[in-house]
Amino acid sequence: MRILIVDDDDAFRTVLANALDKRGYRVSVAGSAIEAETIAEKDKPELAIVDLKMPGESGLSVIPKLCNLCPGIRIVVLTGYASINTAVEAIKLGAINYLTKPADANQIIAMFKEEEPATEEKAKPLQQVEMEHIQEVLNACGGNISQAAKKLGMHRRTLQRKLKRNSNTVSE
Repeated sequence: MRILIVDDDDAFRTVLANALDKRGYRVSVAGSAIEAETIAEKDKPELAIVDLKMPGESGLSVIPKLCNLCPGIRIVVLTGYASINTAVEAIKLGAINYLTKPADANQIIAMFKEEEPATEEKAKPLQQVEMEHIQEVLNACGGNISQAAKKLGMHRRTLQRKLKRNSNTVSE
């Protein structure tokens, strides 16, 4: 199968490409949205791994373009900055799955097969990843909720509700 990796991180792209090549995939790589379109027009991949955050156009803008260029393509979005909103948006745009970094080749392949990751360690639920990110930002802001909310791009009260909901879930 032909697979396209779209990620601006050269090292990650190379390591993942080598791992997938060893598993029998025909791998193409792109470092940007524009490069991804050019390669997709030529190679017509059946699978794509798309990084969410890249300089220039985001991975979200790449999804519908790949779907138009390669009908039936199966896209998994990878990101180190997970949020429920971007996961929902990626799926609406045509991605089949959404996975947080770090992820290895086995986990990514499992996402295409729509099964649990093949490793012992399972992927974290998106809500857990979101709360971990919120906690990191909150800690970096010294516990200042207003400052953390601003950095997270959300209203202070929304952040307070998320934190309260998480503390209720943890204590139950």
